[in-house]
Amino acid sequence: MNEHERASRRRAQTIIGLLSGKTIMIPYVNVPPMPSLAPPGVIHNGEKAEHFGELDSSRGYPDVRSFKRKFGLFIPATNTSMEHELWSIIFKNQGPNGLRGVGLHTTNVLTPKPQLKTEQDLLEYKKQFLGGLRSSVDSALLAEPQYLIMGMSLEHIIGGIEDIRAPMADIEAYSGLSWATWHDAIYAALKKYGAKRIGILTPFDKTGNRFATQMFEELGFEVLSSVGFSCANALHIAHVPDWAKEKAILELLATDKNQLDAVVQCGTNMSLIDVSEKLEPVIGIPILGINAVTFWYALRENGFEGPLVGGGRLLSEF
Repeated sequence: MNEHERASRRRAQTIIGLLSGKTIMIPYVNVPPMPSLAPPGVIHNGEKAEHFGELDSSRGYPDVRSFKRKFGLFIPATNTSMEHELWSIIFKNQGPNGLRGVGLHTTNVLTPKPQLKTEQDLLEYKKQFLGGLRSSVDSALLAEPQYLIMGMSLEHIIGGIEDIRAPMADIEAYSGLSWATWHDAIYAALKKYGAKRIGILTPFDKTGNRFATQMFEELGFEVLSSVGFSCANALHIAHVPDWAKEKAILELLATDKNQLDAVVQCGTNMSLIDVSEKLEPVIGIPILGINAVTFWYALRENGFEGPLVGGGRLLSEF
């Protein structure tokens, strides 16, 4: 840890997560001089700009775009959906009480063999993702994020809630920062609605759906119905069309027979914001997509309490 990092830790802010009740350390990332300028400072045509003045070295200027909170987001290298959905929420909520000044610093976790056709493929994908996560943290910390978001459905590749929590506890300790995770976020969201009976929509095959069902049951929820698109390649998950997701929700999940309290979607590369916005008024129960819900959790934990648009009912109601 260098002197700048030590100074950041000394001046860190401690907050209490609004959903978890946990103590969260938010490092101060504007330790002066920020920005540090090399001699001779501001130059004009290659020479010191004599009458420009100086940036006040006794203060720390904030990140121009991420002056309220700089989130670090970790996604598989094949993921083209989650960052887009999170930025769309940020951009739709730029009012004075919204998310102006909230930024994302995204780091890819290398997954060079994204095939998911067999159970052996799944085990290999798990090994790749968890093996690449620590080096991705090292990379992300260079940008000095203040809070981290896990953009991965770990229940896809790991069976059982305690086995999911274990690697996250290790990586949280390694990073020195707090994390928003899907399993914590969806638990908090379902509790807000008092939901017990759920249906799940995923891009997974039967093994991934079995793991997902196991996680939700161990969290205390009853999975009445599950739909998986059995995507054989992690990259292709982003290409599942919205009409297919809508058909699955309307015809296989949110039916009179199932009597669900909520529809829950797993798989961060499967965009769902537009589907949720369209169908929630139709089916009358929340549709909790992983990207919106995990970002909701991160924001609420960090003290952003205002209602938000463009991310479904959860962000506007709680």
